[in-house]
Amino acid sequence: LAENPRAALVFYWRPLGRQVRVEGRVRRLAPEESDAYWETRPPRSRAAAAASRQSEPIESREALEAEFERQLAAGQPRRPERWGGYVLEPEAIELWQHRDDRLHERIRFTRAREGWHEEQLAP
Repeated sequence: LAENPRAALVFYWRPLGRQVRVEGRVRRLAPEESDAYWETRPPRSRAAAAASRQSEPIESREALEAEFERQLAAGQPRRPERWGGYVLEPEAIELWQHRDDRLHERIRFTRAREGWHEEQLAP
């Protein structure tokens, strides 16, 4: 995201036959915003986040669990600098409704200077 600050989120509800897609620019949360969110997390979640360097290879499960226990024993772990969030600022939102005949309904809202522009899309 640092190299390409654009993203899309998709929420699909199969039982309802509906989907929402949101596209836009992302920005990293300010450290103060990340700190505020960090404080809302349960202590075990904070210890796990402090112990884990997400998606990096680990020596072993035992080593990870030992670091987790160390973080718990140390009290309230501080937010690691590497830990934080991003905000997606919507530029387009698409609503999709399934139809058995495959003529799905699609409506896209695109941000414009004067508000939001609405258009129907072909399935």
